[in-house]
Amino acid sequence: MTAPPLDTEALRRRALDALLAARDRTRALTTCVDDRELTAQHSPLMSPLVWDLAHIGNQEEQWLLRTVGGREALRPDIDPIYDAFEHPRAERPSLPLLPPAEAHGYAADVRGRVLDILEHSPLEGGSRLTHAGFAFGMIAQHEQQHDETMLITHQLRHGPAALTAPAPPPAPADAALLPAEVLIPGGPFTMGTSTEPWALDNERPGHVRDVAAYFIDTVPVGNGAYTHFIEDGGYDDPRWWADAGWAHIREHGVTAPLFWRREGDLWLHRRFGVTEPVPPDEPVLHVSWYEADAYARWAGRRLPTEAEWEKAARHDPVTGRSLRYPWGDADPGPGHANLGQRHLRPAPVGSYPEGASPLGVRQLIGDVWEWTASDFLPYPGFAAFPYKEYSEVFFGPECKVLRGGSFAVDQVACRGTFRNWDYPIRRQIFSGFRTARDAQVR
Repeated sequence: MTAPPLDTEALRRRALDALLAARDRTRALTTCVDDRELTAQHSPLMSPLVWDLAHIGNQEEQWLLRTVGGREALRPDIDPIYDAFEHPRAERPSLPLLPPAEAHGYAADVRGRVLDILEHSPLEGGSRLTHAGFAFGMIAQHEQQHDETMLITHQLRHGPAALTAPAPPPAPADAALLPAEVLIPGGPFTMGTSTEPWALDNERPGHVRDVAAYFIDTVPVGNGAYTHFIEDGGYDDPRWWADAGWAHIREHGVTAPLFWRREGDLWLHRRFGVTEPVPPDEPVLHVSWYEADAYARWAGRRLPTEAEWEKAARHDPVTGRSLRYPWGDADPGPGHANLGQRHLRPAPVGSYPEGASPLGVRQLIGDVWEWTASDFLPYPGFAAFPYKEYSEVFFGPECKVLRGGSFAVDQVACRGTFRNWDYPIRRQIFSGFRTARDAQVR
């Protein structure tokens, strides 16, 4: 049986929209501060913003201009400077980086040529890179991932706020009445994908997983709940901590989520240059895997495995299908999830009822990346594509999987199968969590 023909013009429009949206976001993140702020390194964990800007252009040149379009290289001399694997972030300020005006001009020059290539590229058949517009989708995702990275840099940056956005809507009326947890029935489901055209290599291939029944939190863990853990001495009791996590928080004096501080009886946090009381009804943010794991143990629960998280997010028990998103197969709309940096903060817990899974789990997409219990490992049948450095070099027990995306993520880089990963000590990322428990254990 042959596959139906692709709607190549719809794919071309989708690729164009994704590339333009990413560039709009990049421009906003790099024109809201002066050149001094663009070239400074605001944390050794992050690159100067101007490095990200030129790196975005360089990746686009290498993959779309040279590889897909077969065009002559514009700036082969800067390839080594913007190779993320050759230069750790802490070293990048010492490199001969393009100054801001030149970096903007370079990225714009590459983009103008790439749009011409997109207009004339066949998107059906041919190479695996161009089929269904994969390479264009890959580069749009890459740029949006760096847009999230640059937003993290803005959060770490000291000084007045450079970015503003409207607050998300208040929680819906039923948020306070939601059950604490949802039962996910045991049985098989299809994890990953073999059909999503722009899915990256670590999401592939689709395969069947059999998962025992379990309960999972209806909503992410909120600041109010997390404060109870702190005030109960959670950071002072080694019973709740993995050995490495206990050693880490002792060594570094960690006593609360990153950017939190206590002032009298009030918890405050800093968000994009503004200090404000910690909102008790928001999902907790900027916690490490070790903190999430310790909270779950303190609460008598555990973090969900990656397979449990994905089953809660995608499995439809009525049809047995795995959906693209919790709400179905349609792309995210404003009523489904908090994505795209349009609010610059998580929405209150219990928000987005339109985005709930078939079993009623909410906020699985957007708001905060959710730590899972799982190491970042390949799926059975994994094949690196188009380069090993995207996923393969990170596989192993050193990195833990995060799922679901955050308010900083664009929809092109966020779906029910999308996998993120980081070291368990990381806290500058927009990370939170929800907890789970075995169905047979009370």
